[in-house]
Amino acid sequence: MPELLAYREDHPKPQQWLTELFAFAYHNALSCIFPVYIFVMLWVSHLIHIPGLHRYDLLLILCLGMQAIMYFTKLETWDEVKVITLFHLLGLGMEIFKVNHGCWTYPEQGLTKIAGVPLYSGFMYASVASYICQSWRRFNLKMVNWPPVYLSLPLAICIYLNFFTNYYIYDFRWVLTGLILIIFFRTKAYFTNNGPQRNMPMPLAFLLIGLFIWFAENIATFLGAWQYAYQHNGWQVVQIQKLSSWALLVIVSVIIVAQLKFAKDGPQSTVNP
Repeated sequence: MPELLAYREDHPKPQQWLTELFAFAYHNALSCIFPVYIFVMLWVSHLIHIPGLHRYDLLLILCLGMQAIMYFTKLETWDEVKVITLFHLLGLGMEIFKVNHGCWTYPEQGLTKIAGVPLYSGFMYASVASYICQSWRRFNLKMVNWPPVYLSLPLAICIYLNFFTNYYIYDFRWVLTGLILIIFFRTKAYFTNNGPQRNMPMPLAFLLIGLFIWFAENIATFLGAWQYAYQHNGWQVVQIQKLSSWALLVIVSVIIVAQLKFAKDGPQSTVNP
């Protein structure tokens, strides 16, 4: 870490707080390499056209290239690549379902499209998993009072399935939100920037990450990554209701990553005082 971000007990309190704040931003920026790269490439591909190469196909090549670079430069481990691949597949499956139910469209042409969905789109979900894996390692996350697997994993499955079943039966998102608050009420994430260990309630962490992704979605739709029906005649701000969808998706992502971490690393990843 740069010397500028070094925490010193002998520094005045305001300086310590600023140092921690900058360190928090620094670690988050490094954790966001993959998501930021995707947004930069969306912007670049929106401005530059390569003859004979469709934009969606170019984005897939660029995402695969970045994934390879992150692995071979050891920015990501092989275990993290496997987790990211899992989320790519889960996200792609959801995209195919949603697009074919008229939720949004990918209006441009491409050779690497399946059922109207470009393959690069799965990387937008994978980038969320990349952020979670990177930040888990960089902040040395420890979960306190994490709910048992027989509660957390079925909850994640129900949340994911609700993205599909809400077209045929009742939308249970608010029921699921209530269950999340109950199950994760006592759960906290303990993390370290560069000094004292801090903590944050998990429901608040879920909301903040979901809010960040909603802002990112506004940028993505503005750059033409995809379009909602109400954006076909001109860009509009993404409906605030989508925030709940992103927050729920983040919860699924965190639960899956957490359970995989616990299974691999053992009890040191979670604490129940």
